[in-house]
Amino acid sequence: MKKLFLILAAVGVMGFSAVNVYAQEAETQAPEAEATEQVAAEVETEVVGINPETEVEGTPMHQAIKQKFLEGGAGWMTPVLLCLIFGLAIAIERILYLNLASINTKKFMAQIEEALKKGGVPAAMEIARNQRGPVASIYYQGLSRYGEGLEVVEKSVASYGSVQMGLMEKGLTWISLFIALSPMLGFMGTVVGMIQAFDAIQAAGDVSATLVAGGIKVALLTTLAGLIAAVILQLFYNYIVSKIDTLVINMEDSSIILVDMLTEYNKK
Repeated sequence: MKKLFLILAAVGVMGFSAVNVYAQEAETQAPEAEATEQVAAEVETEVVGINPETEVEGTPMHQAIKQKFLEGGAGWMTPVLLCLIFGLAIAIERILYLNLASINTKKFMAQIEEALKKGGVPAAMEIARNQRGPVASIYYQGLSRYGEGLEVVEKSVASYGSVQMGLMEKGLTWISLFIALSPMLGFMGTVVGMIQAFDAIQAAGDVSATLVAGGIKVALLTTLAGLIAAVILQLFYNYIVSKIDTLVINMEDSSIILVDMLTEYNKK
């Protein structure tokens, strides 16, 4: 339930920005508003004497991004944006889950060893039960099978370690899908945009540099958006994988130490 709440919260926050984009699109589609803004810009340029290029350069980043989104066309930019939103939602949920799963392994193992010396296996199981993370879960499973022998403990630890690894990797397949899908959607939008540009040239009956350049610009914006989305998601994906690798190494080392501790305890 907590994971679902985190995903919905992230999607809601990112979806709010998408609503603003569509609101911006509705405003730009009004002919009268465009004419008014154009006249106002010309008057301001003539009176104040400001270069129009300087005004464009001074545009806030979020406004520039919205403008490029509208120029690329909502039909192809929206799927790319959705891939980025859902991919980031899953990535953020995974990062929060993995950070909560990380503990001070050395301190935890010291507590387990101390509990074995003072209170035996039941005391160690109580400490493992009250601790979060995959290492604590593996320790609890191993300690609970101590009465069946050390060989059973080793098999139990190895099996449950695979289960914990699967839980940590949950959702990575979807992030990989969005990484691959975003640029493909962008390329598809570019191809469709190029076809539309050539159809416009054919309908006009004349090759106009402005017409060709405008059509190609709009077509390439979808590819740019897809590549940006894929790069962002790839960075999050690599961070998550590195986090999982660190936890897996800690799990393997801790499992070996647990077997050693139980072997030493069994000699008493």
